[in-house]
Amino acid sequence: VIQISGHMLRQSVMGSDISYNDMMEDRPLEELYEATLEGSVDIDGRDHWIMFLEAKVKGLSYPKRRAWIDKEYLLPVKEELYAKSGKLLKTSTMSGVRKVQGRWFPSQFIYKDELKRNSKGTEWVIDEIAFDVDIPDSRFSKALLRK
Repeated sequence: VIQISGHMLRQSVMGSDISYNDMMEDRPLEELYEATLEGSVDIDGRDHWIMFLEAKVKGLSYPKRRAWIDKEYLLPVKEELYAKSGKLLKTSTMSGVRKVQGRWFPSQFIYKDELKRNSKGTEWVIDEIAFDVDIPDSRFSKALLRK
């Protein structure tokens, strides 16, 4: 078991382009950002909104974001994450959208750290997923996590 805190949250997960902080983000974006509609665009024959998000709270890893939201799926298919200065830090794309238990879900994610010179990105593929599954609290005991 590795305890992660403070500066470690910004570090790469096992050499990938994803930080621990990226994986832990769980608050709804509407609590954290003010959104502005920048326009619409066609991507691969599908309509998307382009949204610009600016932090309304302090201390976020990415104070500015731009997202391309599929109008039917209501999912971001591309996202750019920026520093307060406006410097592009990371990009992500999502694809392989399919319906799982009545909700649209992307099965392939590519994250790219734009500050790493030769990075080709990190691909994350989800082959199977189930939602609303009851998981007993005992599943998260320190003893089980050590196994």
